[in-house]
Amino acid sequence: MQESSVSLNEIIAHSSRARTIMSGKVNDIRSVTSMLRMLALNALIEARRAGDMGAGFGVVADEVKAISGRVEVLSRDLAVELLGEINALETLTQAMAQASQGDRLTDLAHNAIELIDRNLYERTCDVRWWATDSAFVDAAQSHDKSACRHASKRLGVILDAYTVYLDLWLCDLDGHVIANGRPSTYDVAGRSVANAPWFQKSRNLATGNDFAVDDVTANPWLGGAQVATYATGVRENGDADGKLLGVLGIHFDWAPQALAITQGARLSADDRKRSRVMLTDARGRIIADCHGKASLNETLNLKTEGRDHGHYTDHDGTVTAFHRTPGYETYKGLGWYGVIVQKPA
Repeated sequence: MQESSVSLNEIIAHSSRARTIMSGKVNDIRSVTSMLRMLALNALIEARRAGDMGAGFGVVADEVKAISGRVEVLSRDLAVELLGEINALETLTQAMAQASQGDRLTDLAHNAIELIDRNLYERTCDVRWWATDSAFVDAAQSHDKSACRHASKRLGVILDAYTVYLDLWLCDLDGHVIANGRPSTYDVAGRSVANAPWFQKSRNLATGNDFAVDDVTANPWLGGAQVATYATGVRENGDADGKLLGVLGIHFDWAPQALAITQGARLSADDRKRSRVMLTDARGRIIADCHGKASLNETLNLKTEGRDHGHYTDHDGTVTAFHRTPGYETYKGLGWYGVIVQKPA
């Protein structure tokens, strides 16, 4: 795409030079014809002074005058027609350059949403795997204090290895947190998450192969940090079809991971200054942006017109490119979009 953009810019530069050359040459022609007409006028004056002896010279002067007039008309027509063609060429190449840039931005928006999809697919794998850990099964089944302390230690070990999580919560079926991986940082034991969407969805999952996910939220019990929470049921014997004993919720440290992806878009230094790379959820909420200003309270009204991907240009020249989540493996995505909004140069 970059090579195409450079080629179009060269065409625009050449057409601009052609406009300059044409204007200069037409002015030269008009200057010459003006001199010819003046010369013809002077010749006619002299012919009349010469009387009958200058009659033949007068005929030649009339022809020179007529020819200069025709050249003037031709130069004017040339200027009008050629200028019209150059204008059309410049408009066309600018439109092609804009479309080329829009296609490139759409590809980058696709890349951003695809990267987050792959990342979140791994989160679904994590929660379904960890929920089968015998320590969590025992704690969810017995509610024994010793078993819950052991479960907390196991959760802590996982957190030491997986730094993309803020905390992991093991909950009973009533929604009370009975163990978490960072109890010294987040005092959540005994708190109720019964009303949390991720907990309620997990209570209704058919098997341990299924998972639930909540919208990106700022969790007050995690210091107000923005998290994407994935959850699944903890089942008897760790079997996928075992009796439901509890729920494991894992809180993905959303903001820094999403910021790294939006800032990683392959934009030139000039494009980067004029662009805002974002991720939006299915409701249009901006859940990540390359400037680190995603408050979760701002909404973007995308003009998708039913398309999964594409771009459009506003009246002020701002280009908006978007691509809907394609999903990855068993993770079908949540209707999110990768978006790039770029101001004109």
